[in-house]
Amino acid sequence: MEFPPFPGAAIEAAREAVKAHLRIAGDGEDALIEGLAASALALAERFTGSALIARDFVETVESKGRWTALTAAPVQSIDAGIDVVIDIDAQGMGWVRARGRVTVDYRAGAAAGWGELPPPIATGVVLLVAHLFDHREAGAAPPAAVSALWRPWRRTRLAA
Repeated sequence: MEFPPFPGAAIEAAREAVKAHLRIAGDGEDALIEGLAASALALAERFTGSALIARDFVETVESKGRWTALTAAPVQSIDAGIDVVIDIDAQGMGWVRARGRVTVDYRAGAAAGWGELPPPIATGVVLLVAHLFDHREAGAAPPAAVSALWRPWRRTRLAA
């Protein structure tokens, strides 16, 4: 499942944090920084295994009467049809059970916006964007500090 795009306000706030970090005053690089911020946030989500910024998801699930986990977490709310049983567990995983294929609308995300992200997550995003901005012509590896900042928030799942 492809995650929906980040809210514009979150990308704009990330852009401003990166510009402050890099001491960029003008707006000539805004589009580039916004694109890099969206990529860095998506990478942070993949690394941590969590939807970081809350947004609405739509997922089609084939549960065949068994409990099936939704892709994104932590889940805040689930909206499904009347023939669907739903649950959100203590770890924020959303679960659905239905007799066939169902479309589930749900909201997932650890923070309401950029300002509510844990500081190490936001700092890692800023460092990654700054690195990508500074090294856009070369293929230098990102700073190890980025993964070190994100690692405590990494969710792991056991395979079924």
